Amino acid sequence: MTRRTVILAAAATAAVASLVWTAIHHFYFDSGVYAGAVRYWFRDGGLVYDYLKEGDRYGFTYPPFAGLVMAPMAWLPLWLVATVASVATLVTTVVVVRWFIAPLIRRRGWTPWYALALAVCLALFFEPVRETFGFGQVNMLLLALVAGDVLFGVARGRRWAGVGIGVATAIKLTPGVFIIYLLVTRRWRAAATAVATAAAATLLPAAFWPDASREFWTAALWDTNRVGNLEYVSNQSLRGMLARLPVDPVESRLWVVCVLLAVGLWAWRVRRADPLGGLALTGILGCLISPVTWVHHWVWLLPALVRCVEVARTHRWVFRVGVAGYAIVCTRVTFLYENGPKPPLAVVGANLYVLLGIFLLVGMPVTAGAVAADQPARTPEFVPAST
Repeated sequence: MTRRTVILAAAATAAVASLVWTAIHHFYFDSGVYAGAVRYWFRDGGLVYDYLKEGDRYGFTYPPFAGLVMAPMAWLPLWLVATVASVATLVTTVVVVRWFIAPLIRRRGWTPWYALALAVCLALFFEPVRETFGFGQVNMLLLALVAGDVLFGVARGRRWAGVGIGVATAIKLTPGVFIIYLLVTRRWRAAATAVATAAAATLLPAAFWPDASREFWTAALWDTNRVGNLEYVSNQSLRGMLARLPVDPVESRLWVVCVLLAVGLWAWRVRRADPLGGLALTGILGCLISPVTWVHHWVWLLPALVRCVEVARTHRWVFRVGVAGYAIVCTRVTFLYENGPKPPLAVVGANLYVLLGIFLLVGMPVTAGAVAADQPARTPEFVPAST
């Protein structure tokens, strides 16, 4: 066996083993919530936001359009729902990784099949991706919708640019940060398309199920208790980090200040970014400023990690921090602080994703070239692989 074969076999074994362990550990918990909620809505005649998973306090937290998209789950057994979710996560991971690394493969002259296979194994071993797999979550599907839109639609000025972002926003509100990206970078047509798509997708269920829409927009959306405790270590957002610090009297005000600083820095840097850089910076911003960002939501780090590899020759310190951050979070060390040591150790250990996100938001080069991150640069042409 060649060295290349051994490396790939080891990476594939680690990826498969981690996926199997995570699936057993979480047993597709979120898919069970989705299926139970839409079953309660479409088959039992209840209100989707009144549903709570038996034995837990978790319920459906997405807009009604997401429930409409998931409606087939109401008539499928959980094993089939889990199977479909697993296959969807695997397929979308392969697709988005190919989109992200195809330009790098061409520039470096790497063997395409080997580079893609190894990158996919590393992506599947990445904790947010394997958590998405184990929970039966929709994160990779949302990333694919937005990434395809940004890289193929917005970057190339297609007439349909903005549709993917709009659909993703209607399914789960957090991708709406990419509409702000379109506005800041003056893609007016794409921004209008995204807003119109999100509005149409939101109004569709409202026309047929007004009670569900009214409940979501007036009550469920604002009830953070529906998604869990803000202090829980898996909440890797700025708000979660502050909730874990002894700053209770000023926590809300500090959070607002942190969000404003993050948005301001992002807006200044993203205008100079190429499409992959814009996708990476905006995905990180969305994770940081959302009140609740579970570990599995951090799949948006994938384009940023690819950018760290792209600039390995010109920004070695960024590459090293990116590799170290990937390796550390994949160990699940964050969860050692679920009931573990308190500050000062937990300031770092319990907030690894937040700190890595802040570092990348500040220091990640906005283009793949050798241009310094703090200098204006013309956006180079980005030609991802088509599928």
